[in-house]
Amino acid sequence: MKPEKFQIKIPQSKLDDLHRRIDQMNWPHDFDNADWQYGVPQGLLKDFAQTWRHDFDWRAQEAKMNAFAHYRTEVDGLPIHFIHERGRGPNPIPLVLTHGWPWTFWDLKDVIPALVDPAAHGGDPADSFDVIVPSLPGFIFSTPLARTGIGPLRTADLWVRLMKENLGYERFAAQGGDWGALVTTQLGHQYPESLIGIHLTNAFMVPAFNGDRPWSIVSVGGGDGDDPDRLPEQIDYQKRFASHIATHVLHPQTLSYGLHDSPIGLLAWMLEKRFTWGDSRGDVERRFTREHLLTTMSLYWLTDSFVTSARFYAEAANEKWTPARQGMPQIPTPTALSFFEHDMGPGSTDWTRDYYDLRQLRVHKDGGHFAPAENPKAVIQDIRDHFRTLR
Repeated sequence: MKPEKFQIKIPQSKLDDLHRRIDQMNWPHDFDNADWQYGVPQGLLKDFAQTWRHDFDWRAQEAKMNAFAHYRTEVDGLPIHFIHERGRGPNPIPLVLTHGWPWTFWDLKDVIPALVDPAAHGGDPADSFDVIVPSLPGFIFSTPLARTGIGPLRTADLWVRLMKENLGYERFAAQGGDWGALVTTQLGHQYPESLIGIHLTNAFMVPAFNGDRPWSIVSVGGGDGDDPDRLPEQIDYQKRFASHIATHVLHPQTLSYGLHDSPIGLLAWMLEKRFTWGDSRGDVERRFTREHLLTTMSLYWLTDSFVTSARFYAEAANEKWTPARQGMPQIPTPTALSFFEHDMGPGSTDWTRDYYDLRQLRVHKDGGHFAPAENPKAVIQDIRDHFRTLR
C-alpha cells in the first residue's frame, strides 16, 4: 500500500468523554505514601488529573505533532503510522527510529529535527538523515490491531518491508530503545545485508522474552545476572520492572479492562514507569515536562491503544525465534551503544563486545530509560558520530 499523508485530528467527543471520566473518578484511599512506597501518591496524581482536566491543551499538542510529516500505510495487512522527514544535507542516510512502552513516537520529537537538518541545529549538514519514526504495531495510530503474533521479532520483518517496499530504501540504518532496542537488534541479526548500522540505548540479547519464564527479568540484558555478591542490586533493579512485565506478559487483557475504562488508572500506571525508569531522582517532572507526560497519556487514551500495546509483551513471549547464524558476533551489523547510568542494570557490559560488531560504546551520567526524551543531545551526538564512519 502506498503511504498516505495523515493528519492527527481527534474528535471533540473523545476529549469531552475524557474530561467526563476524569470528573467522575472514584478515588481510592491512600495514606503514608508520600515516598511512593505503595505506588503513585494520590496527592500528586490528583494534581496531574487537575491539570489534565482543566489546563492541558490537547489541540496545541496536536498542532505541534502535525508540524511533522505523518503518514499511514499497510504492511502485510497491518496499519502502520509513521513520521517521515527528509534529510537536509548532501547525502542523507535513511534511519528508522523505534520507540518502546510506555513511549510513543513523540518521545523522539527532540531528536528528529537535529538529525534531519543538522546545520540548523549546530551540526554538519553531511550528518543528515532521512528520519522515519513508526508507531509500533498496536500502538497509538498504528491501530486498530486485530491480529495476534506481532511482537518485536515480527516487527523487525515489518520494518524491512516498510523501508524497502513502501518507502523504497534498499539499505538503511536503525535505532531504538526499550522495545525499539529489541526490534533494532533483531534487524541487525536477521538482516545485516540491509542494514548500514544500528544504534541502541538498551542492550538485550535476542530473544529476551522467550525462556520458560518470560515474565522473569533476571537475565534480561545479559551480564552478571547470577552474581551472588550483586543480589541486592539485582533485586532493586528488578523491582522497577517486575510488576508491569509479569502483568503484561500473563494478563494484558485483564489489566486493560481497568485502564481502558479509567484515564486516571492509565495515568497512574504509566506515570509510575516514568518515575521509576526515568532519571527522576525523586521528581517525575525532572526530565519530563508535565505537558509531555500528559500528551503521552492522551495519545494512548485517545487512540484506545493501551490493550494492544500491553499485549506486545505477551506476543514477545510467544514468538518463535530461529537464529540466522551461529557463533559470535550474533549481531554482525556495525553497532553503537549509548548507556545511561540510571537505566543500567548491576551487571557488567563486557558481554556486548563479543555479541555485537561493536564500534562505539558510551556511558552518560544524565538520562534514563527514555533516553531520547531525557537527554536528546547525547543521543543525537552518539548517532551522528557512529554513522559518520559508515557513510
